[in-house]
Amino acid sequence: MTRPEMSPYATVMDDGQLTGHPIVFAGQGPYGGDLEVEEPLVTGGKTWADVDRDICMHTEQFPTKRWWIAFAVALTALGVGTFAILTLFYSGMGILGINTPVGWGSFIINFVFWIGIGHAGTLISAVLYLFRQQWRTGINRAAEAMTLFAVACAGIFPIIHLGRPWFAYWLVPYPNARGPLWVNFNSPLAWDIFAISTYGLVSLTFWYVGLLPDLATVRDRATHPWRRKIYNALSFGWTGSHRAWRHYESAYMILAAFATPLVFSVHTIVSFDFATSILPGWHTTIFPPYFVIGAIFSGFAMVITLMTFMRGYFGLKNYITTNHMEAMAKILMLTGMLVGFAYSTEFFMAWYSGSEWEGFIFKNRAFGPYGWAYAVMFTCNAIVPQLFWWKKMRRNTWALFVVSILVNVGMWFERFVIVVTSLHRDFLPSSWGMYALTRWDYAILIGSFGLFFTLFLLFVRVLPVIAISEVKGVMDPKVARSAPTDAARAGAARSQEV
Repeated sequence: MTRPEMSPYATVMDDGQLTGHPIVFAGQGPYGGDLEVEEPLVTGGKTWADVDRDICMHTEQFPTKRWWIAFAVALTALGVGTFAILTLFYSGMGILGINTPVGWGSFIINFVFWIGIGHAGTLISAVLYLFRQQWRTGINRAAEAMTLFAVACAGIFPIIHLGRPWFAYWLVPYPNARGPLWVNFNSPLAWDIFAISTYGLVSLTFWYVGLLPDLATVRDRATHPWRRKIYNALSFGWTGSHRAWRHYESAYMILAAFATPLVFSVHTIVSFDFATSILPGWHTTIFPPYFVIGAIFSGFAMVITLMTFMRGYFGLKNYITTNHMEAMAKILMLTGMLVGFAYSTEFFMAWYSGSEWEGFIFKNRAFGPYGWAYAVMFTCNAIVPQLFWWKKMRRNTWALFVVSILVNVGMWFERFVIVVTSLHRDFLPSSWGMYALTRWDYAILIGSFGLFFTLFLLFVRVLPVIAISEVKGVMDPKVARSAPTDAARAGAARSQEV
């Protein structure tokens, strides 16, 4: 028995018509049963030509007024941070909040925070690609770029934290004329340099290789000769031949497999900054998986923030659909539960270890003078994401945006709690002290966000923000070859109701 031929426009839907459930066609399945078809990953009945136009449009036209407003705000924040860093170089570390008990201040907090933000890009690009998760295609390009910009922000803070940043090149192991002065490989600071440089280089390569076909698309649409030459050079003369695609897909697969271990290794190395010490509150074996899960958690929260921004600000709802946002919300809810489990495990191990110093540290975290920070951390990271148990919340744009902001606030406070509460009360009460950020700490933090969003807005302006070739690969060819008529759209809406 053959099933009747289904209209090529039977699955044409708009973003508002998506439900997150398969479309059911009664009586059209094998042997007269129902046929279930997944909802489209690209809505609006787009053709392949529409995809080229909609995504390349932002690189071809003069920036809109909204883009200039966002860019001005980001550039102002970057200027504030730049002025604060120059003032720090001139005046010295004394203008910051660091003191004798808390020798690691906002810089190490911000460093771990930004490294965590960069984790979701590699996860979406590499891990989900290897597992053939097609819903990644609408968000992977922006997530990869977010990784690069977050790593750039993170790399600033260890250099500043050196105190004498002009000697930062001493961290690089190379033959030198400085006699016996070599990198101390027992220092976690040296481990961070290797982790950041490796992660940044692999992420950059993976991101750029994925850009090649899309750069050629922008080149082919260019009308100005200089613009065509620039994009042709950037795409390495991509021809789109069968041989080019075959080698491209092989290289992309190898890079994805190579980048996947970095998702777990980089933040594991960052956790060793703390776990290899003998300080109560840091010396714990749960830190590597705890830090990795937290990094994926905060990274996906930032991806949701950026995708919400792109859907509304750049009109990309047909490519970043509600189903994409719901899938990310599910991952955020899962990692939020894992982070909450890690918080509980820390307290259990502090009690089970029988160490009075370890027990004191965790009691001090929750009920000491920084108990308010622990409350913010636990509420934002472990409780707020549980709103996504309700489907309406997972598909509500404003709820997604607010929760993603709160999660990243909570993850910043998590790093604050880990660093400050383990240092401000040492073994001897005579060495206890309090830590507070100064206006210069806040200014540099604001500047890092300014740098991040400035780079992201420039990226949106000059490069395709969505992977054109990958999006085309998940579209229905019957729909993508020609646009549906209004009658077909109405028929699609009726079939959805059925």
